[in-house]
Amino acid sequence: MSWEESMFAVFDDLEQQASGLHLAERDAEVADLTVAEYSRVSLASRVHASMGEDLRVRLLGGRVVGGRLARLGEDWFLLVDGSSEWVVRHAGVATIGGLSGKAHSEDTWSPVDRLTMRAVLRRLAMAHEPCVVHFCDDQQVEGVVGRVGRDFFELAVGEGAGRLAQAVPHAAVAALQGRR
Repeated sequence: MSWEESMFAVFDDLEQQASGLHLAERDAEVADLTVAEYSRVSLASRVHASMGEDLRVRLLGGRVVGGRLARLGEDWFLLVDGSSEWVVRHAGVATIGGLSGKAHSEDTWSPVDRLTMRAVLRRLAMAHEPCVVHFCDDQQVEGVVGRVGRDFFELAVGEGAGRLAQAVPHAAVAALQGRR
């Protein structure tokens, strides 16, 4: 190999090393951008993309509920199983299994998908049907939802003259269970 050929070989080798370093640097930048982009994905976006999926949810307090994701709103979702319907508050969730790997941006949601838990509670109040309120500490009480305030609702507990209205802060509730 001549002196000129060996110099060209060295330059080619250096060029390939520089190209490899550039590709490695670009891969690191793409990985950083991917992490940064995923950090903007909300749990609600993942839940929204999972419509129709069978989910398994561990509520705060440890109770595990499951069912098909049938509806959702800004801060809640509805799971339907064979005999029950579960309205689950996002803030009452410890873990969710069965979510789609995708996410739907909140910008693409319909107005119905933006309804809050207060709208659900008002609907339950109009229906006057009993439900079981599951609290974040895994306690539960059966009653009928009454008036709905900004951050609480009234729950009528008991029967007849012994019926008592209790104020229930939204923050204390993990889920509401109704019968189908």
